[in-house]
Amino acid sequence: MAVVSEGLQPGAVLEAGGIRFSVWSGAAERIWVSIFDDHDRETDRVELARGAEGMFSAEIAGLGEGARYGLRADGPSDPQHGLWFDPDKLLVDPYALEIDRPYAYDARLAARRGEGGDTAPLMPKALVRKLPRVVVAPPRFRPGGLIYELNVRGFTMRHPAVTEHLRGTIGALAHPAVIEHLVGLGVGAVELMPITAWMDERHLPPLGLRNAWGYNPVTFMALDPRLAPGGWAELRKTVAAFHEAGIGVILDLVFNHTAESDALGPTLSLRGLDARAYYRHDAYGRLVNDTGTGHTVACDHPAMQRLVLDSLRTFVRHAGVDGFRFDLAPILGRDANGFRADAPLLRAMIEDEILRDRILIAEPWDIGPGGYQLGNFQPPFLEWNDRFRDDVRRFWRGDAGMVGSLATTACGVVRRVFGQCNAQRQFPRRT
Repeated sequence: MAVVSEGLQPGAVLEAGGIRFSVWSGAAERIWVSIFDDHDRETDRVELARGAEGMFSAEIAGLGEGARYGLRADGPSDPQHGLWFDPDKLLVDPYALEIDRPYAYDARLAARRGEGGDTAPLMPKALVRKLPRVVVAPPRFRPGGLIYELNVRGFTMRHPAVTEHLRGTIGALAHPAVIEHLVGLGVGAVELMPITAWMDERHLPPLGLRNAWGYNPVTFMALDPRLAPGGWAELRKTVAAFHEAGIGVILDLVFNHTAESDALGPTLSLRGLDARAYYRHDAYGRLVNDTGTGHTVACDHPAMQRLVLDSLRTFVRHAGVDGFRFDLAPILGRDANGFRADAPLLRAMIEDEILRDRILIAEPWDIGPGGYQLGNFQPPFLEWNDRFRDDVRRFWRGDAGMVGSLATTACGVVRRVFGQCNAQRQFPRRT
């Protein structure tokens, strides 16, 4: 398997006199960076030089923070076998930290090579940013406190105490009235549903609908401009406000699929750079669908593993978040042979110097073979338990015959908790 070079940091890195652009691809023949002005016009296109282990890079002098750019890649085109190279497709850098506008689906983004024209006018541009670091403290998580799953937009969109222009944003969550409400409920941590930039699925616009939840990312670090018009500074300020109130912040992140979808989906980033490396394919070159979205992120590939780890480290180093909840978490431990609790990416999260003390919560199921993995994630991973949740809900609303089921479920939870106690020799953080 390919080895991803540790010599260069992927993404756009500010250096003395310019910016170094670096991106990995194991199959591309040529990669360019396109530079855009404030009027969305492409002013320059510079080819990146291929270096060791598939890392393409080039330094462009005279550019500084705030520069707007996208990537283009060329190589063989054979979509039926996972090769989607098309230099007419402008691609968002997988390491982009900010984009200049939200993603919007357009059928031309899914056109095959030679049919759709240049997609640059349809695509957001990445903005070069250098993020300040925060002081990373031990996770804030009050023992016994509630974890409050929170949709950022919906939670404050009609809040009368929040200034109207702030409603529906990450910044609105820092309002004293919002924090006072959460403290009064006994919340120990908020779990923010996806805040990274997403795109509506292609079937929604014809129905007059939009994706309200955010579980359809394009890249993994750029915040959605609709939720964070103030960028990373807005996220840092809100995390700090929660911490001041004794409330931890957990991010719900999606590393199992992207908005590039199935074989009929748009080419936006990873697909155009190296689809066979970033997405899992079967022996016939077809996309593996262990997620129900038409494809599956290849978390067994070193390039994707590095991208996931770098994304998590970025949220800790530059926003100070306390932990993560992983959507369809078995995908993080899957390879061609199925799920492994000791898979390289899962082990790397546990052992990483930056991540090892963070709260790690698995949604322990997907739709792939052997997809229900409740109870199989190794400590210190915590798990959402759907059986406990459903039995408690049914018991509370008075469903008949629930006493025995609830007792059985609760007994299983207790055994799981004390099994972790014996493994760790300490009482674990509780969900």
